Amino acid sequence: MSLAETVVSRFPEPIRSIALKHRELVKFALVGGTCFVIDTVLFFGIKIVVLPNNPVTAKIIATLVATIVSYVLNREWSFRTRGGRERHHEAALFFLVNGIGIVLNSAPLYIARYAFHLQEPHVSRLTEEISDFLSAQIIGTLIAMAFRWYGYKNWVFPEENFRNARPIEEEKELGHS
Repeated sequence: MSLAETVVSRFPEPIRSIALKHRELVKFALVGGTCFVIDTVLFFGIKIVVLPNNPVTAKIIATLVATIVSYVLNREWSFRTRGGRERHHEAALFFLVNGIGIVLNSAPLYIARYAFHLQEPHVSRLTEEISDFLSAQIIGTLIAMAFRWYGYKNWVFPEENFRNARPIEEEKELGHS
């Protein structure tokens, strides 16, 4: 029994049944939560220490790093039984979906900062930080997450049980080892 199955087996009913029925979504959410923490720490670290005058650039850099971690975790854990594409095609689609996700994730921050002027000197530093967190880390993340979930299931990893059903030799030939 895997660690995830051990943890889920301790959940009370009906939560256990729901988690088992939607295990792919639960794994996607856990990967997303991990990448959210990575993205948030990097975003505020880069924005405060390295690029204090370029918050959108800081957001894009943080999201790129979190996206690379996301690809590895989603491919090898969340969607490990899915496939249907050669590895390079799958990776290209993953990063295309995430490129669109980065735009969706950064757009609310851009709008808050440059359309609504929620930045110093127009507002206090505290208001600016709260606005940055809400627009970039909450609103942007939720919009991008919904798009990514749809994109991963329909375009990047379209076939269920693809990797479980394939012989190991065939996986290696296709570059899926």
